[in-house]
Amino acid sequence: MSGGIDNMLASRNLAVMGKHEVINASGSLCPGSYFGYDDAWTLEKFKQQTRIKIVRLEGNEMEFDLIGVEPSLANAFRRILLAEVPSMAFEKVFLQNNTSIIPDEVLAHRLGLIPLKADPRLFEYRSKDEANPSEQDTLKFELKVKCSWNPNRPADSSEPDEMYLNHKVYSGNLRWIPIGSQSRMYTSKDVGPVESDILIAKLRPGHEIDLTMDAVKGIGSDHAKFSPVATAFYRLLPQITLHKEIEGEAAERLQKCFSPGVIKLVEKKGRKVATVHDARYDSCSRNVLRYDDLADSVSLGRVKDHFIFSIESVGAVSPPALFIESVRALKAKCRKFLHEIEKDTN
Repeated sequence: MSGGIDNMLASRNLAVMGKHEVINASGSLCPGSYFGYDDAWTLEKFKQQTRIKIVRLEGNEMEFDLIGVEPSLANAFRRILLAEVPSMAFEKVFLQNNTSIIPDEVLAHRLGLIPLKADPRLFEYRSKDEANPSEQDTLKFELKVKCSWNPNRPADSSEPDEMYLNHKVYSGNLRWIPIGSQSRMYTSKDVGPVESDILIAKLRPGHEIDLTMDAVKGIGSDHAKFSPVATAFYRLLPQITLHKEIEGEAAERLQKCFSPGVIKLVEKKGRKVATVHDARYDSCSRNVLRYDDLADSVSLGRVKDHFIFSIESVGAVSPPALFIESVRALKAKCRKFLHEIEKDTN
């Protein structure tokens, strides 16, 4: 009986990677999937099984392990991060003059994609019916740049940087115009572009750009410019098992079949023996299964409930704070769903 339970747990928790197929790939963590096995969902069991472990946090990038949850929950966090956690972005561009070679609509599109440092949690959503911007829902910026000849340019120079003045328009040229009492609450460093060296346009003498912009709060499902992350994705934890000792030339060949750092060669009584050092960063290419003498010595799989989650913020909000916001958004959805159910039952 125990052997049957062990086989069931293995198929329930591990997707096995064969040479041409993936076995047990379908989700089977739902209660009632296996006869004779009590896998009913309870809150206490969920609390015990669910774990979050931060592996790496560097600047705007974070990698963490989400353990003990179903794929639907991990995917819900991913989708919410991309499309439902708000950020600030330019929504309206008011052009007074644009004599550059870039069409007005292309210029406006470029400006809209510039990420801003402004924390969206400090602002309200702007109503579509609201005619005038307010300090609670809008940030106003202006861009005024005019290109001219450099009077001190060398006579034989052909370099644009030496020949022209203001011939490159960067995000650092944007100037914040406070509305109401915003100047007492924020500084230009708090709400300006995340990076000052984002190239917007190239000009030549006589070209001029003169415009103002309104930045508002929005979500990625309305437009990609409101997405607070550059990327948010996950993958399953790889699992590599060696069934026998592999040494010598075969061990070196085995090491080359995997990503660097996955397989390590150790000295054992004067022999080089292969060991699994860190399966986490394996790309699961299955190259090892091409060799007949190695294929039976290795088992490859992925743990179904262990997600390696990566978040890269655009810079306005830190990755940990973004993940917390995604959890809050999912909680709000659940509350709304429960409210609708209770309303229908009553």
